[in-house]
Amino acid sequence: MVFFKRKVQFNDDLGFGSNPVTKNQRMLNPDGSANIERTGLPWFKFDDTYTRLVTMSWPRFFFVILIAYLIVNTIFAVLYNVVGIENLEGAKGLTLRDQFFDAFFFSAQTISTVGYGHISPQGFITSILAAFESMLGLLAFALATGLLYGRFSRPTSKVNFSKKMVIAPYEKGHGLMCRLVNLRRNQLIEVEVQMVMSYNETVDGKQIRRFYPLALERDKIGILSLNWTLVHPITEDSPLYEKSLTELQQAEVEVFVMLKAFDDTFSQTIHTRTSYQDEDIEMDAKFEKMHYHNEEGKIVMDYSKLDKITRTV
Repeated sequence: MVFFKRKVQFNDDLGFGSNPVTKNQRMLNPDGSANIERTGLPWFKFDDTYTRLVTMSWPRFFFVILIAYLIVNTIFAVLYNVVGIENLEGAKGLTLRDQFFDAFFFSAQTISTVGYGHISPQGFITSILAAFESMLGLLAFALATGLLYGRFSRPTSKVNFSKKMVIAPYEKGHGLMCRLVNLRRNQLIEVEVQMVMSYNETVDGKQIRRFYPLALERDKIGILSLNWTLVHPITEDSPLYEKSLTELQQAEVEVFVMLKAFDDTFSQTIHTRTSYQDEDIEMDAKFEKMHYHNEEGKIVMDYSKLDKITRTV
């Protein structure tokens, strides 16, 4: 299928290569991550531990910390029992289970340097083991504190994109539109956006993936204080000109939206992105207005209307 009827200048260097998309698979997930299954990598890389711990989800992070805490205390509890539970003065367990838990909770007190005084080490070997665990605990909690700080201080974006794109009336024709909004109360300045369309095309009997930048009505604003509707005017120069949804589906079209802005809270540049497939494009529809003036004349933003659309026909 030849998507263009006239010669155009392509930009094929978007980082995804020229391999065609099959079975309507996304190249970019809605959350901005690449839809790629990676194989051949080792299950664990020590030099990548910090990155994984900082970027993983909060529930998974706390689960990893909890498991590590339990494993370390279990190891030391076993060591205390191997050295001899009688060397822990105050340990009153009679069965192996009770002795293990006496050692386990003594380990938990030692590694956190709490030390309630109910159980204390006796003997040279046990004292060395307790001293080593105490030092290990100081290092471990310093590391955990650093990880927490790294997670909290890492600049992230809370820019939300609309779930759908619409082809709505625009000027004397139509425009391809999506909408975005900043969910945080901070200010994003010098906001820049790129929109790129990707599709399959058959050239000389071989199917390849094409990438074409879509010109926007406005690709840069000074400050993002309200919502921003991105508009690609569908003119005769647009690859979407006179194209039906069926043609878009046959070409397995995917539209990438990439945003870059300066966050004045973190004083750093942030990036976010999303993608839309042909099934995410609504014809003859438009977005409902998200903001209005209240009785005092103040602008009110209704974030619940980010995905609200109405039909134009």
